[in-house]
Amino acid sequence: MTNFLAKIFGWVLLSAGLAIIGWTLYSSYNIFTGQTAAPEIFKMPAEEEAATAKGGIPTTQQELQKELEKMIGEQLKAILPADTLPQLLNLIVWSMLAFILFSGGGQISSLGIKLINK
Repeated sequence: MTNFLAKIFGWVLLSAGLAIIGWTLYSSYNIFTGQTAAPEIFKMPAEEEAATAKGGIPTTQQELQKELEKMIGEQLKAILPADTLPQLLNLIVWSMLAFILFSGGGQISSLGIKLINK
């Protein structure tokens, strides 16, 4: 009787492991084809619009510094869009999570196969 229960439990573990691997493959396919967004772990902070006090030429050192940072930021946005880095980091995190899920699904399936062959 215990051998029969071990085989049933083995089939359950095999099915669960294959389901984890299948779901991970399906989710990864949808993320990398752009049908769904990757889990958002890294977010770009909201951009603040800081205008100079007089709306004209900056007069103090701090206003000049803020205006210079704003100009440099605009030039960098022209070269590299603002959301590129967080999006890349989110894809990397998803890839690591998918690798962990593949490994876990494989281990669960191998336990199931061992129980089936027992």
